[in-house]
Amino acid sequence: MLMEFVDLILHLNRHLGDLTASYGIWIYLILFAVIFFETGVVVTPFLPGDSLLFAAGAIAATGNLNVFVLFVLLTAAAIIGDTVNYTFGKMAGPEMLAHGHKLIKKEHLDKTHAFYEKHGGKTIIYARFIPIIRTFAPFVAGIGTMDYNKFIRFNIAGAFLWTTLFLFAGYWFGNISFVQKNFSLVILVIIILSVMPIVYEFINGYIKSRKGESILDE
Repeated sequence: MLMEFVDLILHLNRHLGDLTASYGIWIYLILFAVIFFETGVVVTPFLPGDSLLFAAGAIAATGNLNVFVLFVLLTAAAIIGDTVNYTFGKMAGPEMLAHGHKLIKKEHLDKTHAFYEKHGGKTIIYARFIPIIRTFAPFVAGIGTMDYNKFIRFNIAGAFLWTTLFLFAGYWFGNISFVQKNFSLVILVIIILSVMPIVYEFINGYIKSRKGESILDE
């Protein structure tokens, strides 16, 4: 199961191409659903986001999908997903945290909360580019009762930037010969770049904690 999922992520161009050929116009609905669930359902942060947008853009460049229809649909899916996630966090989040929930990892919530404390409302924009945190940020914003008018502005801006960057990067560069021959490598690079901010925050936090321990030991 895990290896199949890894294969799906690393060879999205092939799998998405096959799905497009098999399902035709219904592929738009499938892509909408994946982006919606990846951003809108707090228990599905493992779904592909960045790499799926890139692969969809690459498929669109071949003429099999309309890139502008994709842009509108997937941007809408990202906005709606975050809005649903925010609403769910506002309505059910406090009770879920109070009683605990095995499907929601506390460390993910803690990391997102720390990120939110550092960057404020802009977290909703920044989080778009960071897997895991992308899924938990609107949920945490809802729990923290972030003003909805403020949230929706950051939500729309983040969705627009995220979709534009990855979808059109795939559209313009996804069918270059080097990219096609090394698609798995390109997807890995996208994933690595996406998680680099998390790695940086972890290392920075670890260094600060070690310095704090050193001071206390003196």
